[in-house]
Amino acid sequence: MNLASLDLNLVVALRALLEERNVTRAGQRIGLSQPAMSAALARLRRHFDDELLARVGGHYELTALGQVLLDRTATAYDVLERLFASQADFDPATEEREFKLVASDYAVAVFGTALARVVHEEAPGIRLCFTHTPPTVVDGTATLLSATDGMLMPHGVISGFPVTDLYDDRWVFLVADDHPGIGDRLTRRDLARLPWVTYQRTYDTPAVRQLGMLGIEPRPEVSVDSFQLLPLLVAGTRRIALVQARLARLLSPIAAVRVVEPPYEPVPLREALWWHPVHTHDAAHIWLRETAARVGAALDREAW
Repeated sequence: MNLASLDLNLVVALRALLEERNVTRAGQRIGLSQPAMSAALARLRRHFDDELLARVGGHYELTALGQVLLDRTATAYDVLERLFASQADFDPATEEREFKLVASDYAVAVFGTALARVVHEEAPGIRLCFTHTPPTVVDGTATLLSATDGMLMPHGVISGFPVTDLYDDRWVFLVADDHPGIGDRLTRRDLARLPWVTYQRTYDTPAVRQLGMLGIEPRPEVSVDSFQLLPLLVAGTRRIALVQARLARLLSPIAAVRVVEPPYEPVPLREALWWHPVHTHDAAHIWLRETAARVGAALDREAW
C-alpha cells in the first residue's frame, strides 16, 4: 500500500462514521456537510471494498470489517494526533496540553499524586489523564504505548522500549492488626497455609513468579483489580496480601492492618516510565520525562 496516495483526512471521517454509525451526525461531529460526508464514505467503501455501514431497517450497523476497524481507527487517530502535536520547543508555563499515562492505582497513588502536584505548580495549562493498565499490557505493549504518552510500570513486566527510571519500592505483606496466628514475622509455611487477597493483573508478575520459584503456592480467597483495596480486604480477617511498601504506608491509616516483612529476600521493585520511540525527541515529552524523573528522585530521598 502506498501511503502517499492516501488522504489522511479519511482517518478522521472513518472514525466519526464508525462511532456515530450515521452520516449526518458524523458530518456534524467533524464539521462536514452531509454530501461531503457521503462522498467520504463512498471513498472509504471503495478503498476497503466493503460497505462498512450496512442499513438494517431504519438505521446503520457496522459490517464485520467495520467492527474490526472501529478500535484500529481510534488508535490510528490517537497516533496521528500525537505525531502532529509534536513540538520543537515547549514552555510548560504557557503551553496547554494533555498527557495520557497508563498506570495502576498503586502508581497513581504513590507517584501520580506527587507528579500532579508539581505539574500544578509549574505548568498550569497541562492536564494529566491517568488510565488503568489493561490486562493485555504484555501482549499489546507497542499498540498501547503508541496511543498514549507513557506507562508507569516496574521493570520485569515489559521490555524493549525506551524507559526512564523513577524510584525504588519493595514488597511487604499486610496482615490484620489482630491476626490470631501471626506475631512479628511470617514464615514460608504461613504463606502456604493462610488465605490470600491478590491483585488480578500481571503488574506484579515478578513478585508472584518469585513465590513459585520458592515453592510457595498462594491460596487466593479474594481477588481484586485494585492494589488500594487490599488493606481493606485484609483487615479483620486471617488473610494476607503482598503489596508495595510505599502504598502500605500511605494506606495504613484507613485500615486496621500492619506490615510484616517477607520471610525471604523479595525481588527489587524499580518503578519506571516507559514510552514509545515516536515520543523520544518531542520537546513536550522530554519535559514530561524530565519532570517525572525529578519527582521520582524526590520520592527516593524520602524515608519509607
